[in-house]
Amino acid sequence: MTPTTQEISSLADIQAIERIPLSQRNLPNSTYELIGRSAQRAPDATALTFFLQGDDDEQPFSLNYRQLFAKITQTANAFHRLGIGQHQVVSFLLPNLPQTHYSIWGGEAAGIVNAINPLLDAEHILELIKASKSEVLVTLAPFPGTELWDKVAAMREQLQHLKAIIVVDLAQFLPEPQRTAIKSMRGPLPEGVLDFDELIAQCPSDHLESQRIFHPDDIASYFHTGGTTGTPKLAPHSHHNEVVMAYSMSLITQFDEQDSALCGLPLFHVNAVIVTGLAPFLTCSEVILATPQGYRSPGLIKNFWKIVERYAVTFFSGVPTIYAALLNIPSQDYDLSSLKYALCGAAPMPVELIRQFEQRTGVRIIEGYGLTEGTCGSCATPTGGQQRPGSIGLRMPYCEVAIKIIDENGLYIRDAHTDEVGQLCIRGPSVFKGYLKAENNQGVWLDGGWFNTGDLGRQDAEGYFWLTGRSKDLIIRGGHNIDPQMIEDAMYQHPAVAVAAAVGKPDEYAGELPAIYIQLKPEHQVSIAALLQHAQQSIHERAAQPKDIWLVEQIPVTAVGKIFKPKLRLDAMRRVLVERLTDLAVSVQVDVTADAQFGMHAHIQVQQPQQDWETLAQQRLNLFKLNYTLQRIT
Repeated sequence: MTPTTQEISSLADIQAIERIPLSQRNLPNSTYELIGRSAQRAPDATALTFFLQGDDDEQPFSLNYRQLFAKITQTANAFHRLGIGQHQVVSFLLPNLPQTHYSIWGGEAAGIVNAINPLLDAEHILELIKASKSEVLVTLAPFPGTELWDKVAAMREQLQHLKAIIVVDLAQFLPEPQRTAIKSMRGPLPEGVLDFDELIAQCPSDHLESQRIFHPDDIASYFHTGGTTGTPKLAPHSHHNEVVMAYSMSLITQFDEQDSALCGLPLFHVNAVIVTGLAPFLTCSEVILATPQGYRSPGLIKNFWKIVERYAVTFFSGVPTIYAALLNIPSQDYDLSSLKYALCGAAPMPVELIRQFEQRTGVRIIEGYGLTEGTCGSCATPTGGQQRPGSIGLRMPYCEVAIKIIDENGLYIRDAHTDEVGQLCIRGPSVFKGYLKAENNQGVWLDGGWFNTGDLGRQDAEGYFWLTGRSKDLIIRGGHNIDPQMIEDAMYQHPAVAVAAAVGKPDEYAGELPAIYIQLKPEHQVSIAALLQHAQQSIHERAAQPKDIWLVEQIPVTAVGKIFKPKLRLDAMRRVLVERLTDLAVSVQVDVTADAQFGMHAHIQVQQPQQDWETLAQQRLNLFKLNYTLQRIT
């Protein structure tokens, strides 16, 4: 690979980088070769560090690049011996562990790896295994406080087509005598289940037994998208997609052997796999796996700044909820000088939250934008350039991003003018070639091979992109995509429900929380408490359970009878703002409208407000991404 030390500060810098075509960058043909090159270049550099809890006295598990590549090679050979070839699929259902990385990159070296969200219920896990036609499953062995094996055990009868179920024993990371006690209590593994570490130990670590010759267009992985629940849409990524994405990301981050990236996001998601995985592996940097549960571990957030200091963390990636939680953890007593910046993606970051975080910690936040369909990132704030809070930044090197104007049938009309709102579309070597199921590709491609993200945005004169809304109806809760149809389907099962429409209720830190509007059948009555109970019993994905149910006489529809969700989203914002401000005055009235170019605007009127109401209102409203006016009425 041809390195570059040019820090990106403008669109002109990106264009200068791209004057050297990718074909002259000497990129590897596969992710396996990418990690192998790093093992040759810096064999003794620390590649992977893992800690179970992050306690002061805990000894972390570490591997250098020579050892990591050996483990990946052994894992690939183990899968090969089980019958996994170039077109066969290995699914992994794991928390963040060293063996998760072995499975990802070893799976891609042997065949195709399929990532599954461990938080899904057994029904949807099974659906993803079948949709991907997986032949091997890697999961967690029985361990106190975990439920993955229980989910797999419940599916065993329906998994008889698998060539093998392989389990990773979490007890190996415990000190004695806890390790022996847990193994003794658990007893032997169920019949037919293989131990991951014992299996790979039998395989050579210095070559691929398959003697596979990689082609850049070979499929490396499947990542599911279109919601954490509901019908899965599997997005295949080629080796070239992932290698180019890692290279483009490395041009943004400018990592080297002295850098370390903390991974707290789950490894079933492309952000964790690429941003805090393959990209640092390309640059011989250290990846720190911060507990199996990542940010979901209370101990990680509690000890976060201590961990940053102890491991000299250079970079981490998170979502707005993480930054909001970290604001509650004092940082002033720790040395954070190693941190260059932190990345926020997956959900819009409130401008006020950015300001508070940077002011409190001194750590600069880079905002990013990307999709599973684009292998990960498409836009990012330039690390050496101007920060424009609220913008998703410039397009990344070798990633094409454009705003297109389309008609009501989804057909291309023309490219948008500067600052004109249209459909944000992506194209280029990191963009996938289409979903695994052909029917999922209808209506998502524009002429010229552009993928329509479903997001609305604009591009300013300096090349910065700004999101102004979503034409998709997905609810994004702290980086998790939730399919509203799944919520609606569950509510339609209630005998009193005539019409159900789920939308995202704006939230200061999670971005959105699910809420649902209900129109009851004539002459039917039911309490909101009963509907909430029905939702909790019917919707198995906890993140998708609605936080609010609002009964309305008539759900708005378009001229052709379709539910008109834009109006509901505006109403949800109105309800949230009234709720946040209702204690400041005797009467609060809110009207929310959608500005065609710059997003939402709230006109707020208050009657008989308390003293300093404007300051208090502004403090609360600044956490939302909207324009607003305040008016006192008598």
